[in-house]
Amino acid sequence: MKPDAAGGYDPNAVPPEAAQMMAAMGPFFATFGLIMLAVCVFMIFCYWKIFSKAGYSGALSLLMIVPLVNLIVFIWFAFAQWPVLKGQQSGGPVKA
Repeated sequence: MKPDAAGGYDPNAVPPEAAQMMAAMGPFFATFGLIMLAVCVFMIFCYWKIFSKAGYSGALSLLMIVPLVNLIVFIWFAFAQWPVLKGQQSGGPVKA
């Protein structure tokens, strides 16, 4: 950093090299964000199918986005009695 006219340093001044580097990283972060969004949408789709096949509402998959709530839902889902299995045990029709 170079001193300003008063002899001090301006904390808001960005060196030109850093500004160029930040400008070059913009497309990288945009691409990374789009890829992460696609992965998140695919994850929701997969969990929607899993919850639906177990006999629960597919909308529960939206809870898998929320941190900590996703762990609680995952543990609950692992140990809960699935409605589709209740139908099999009682001899009722099985939903595919």
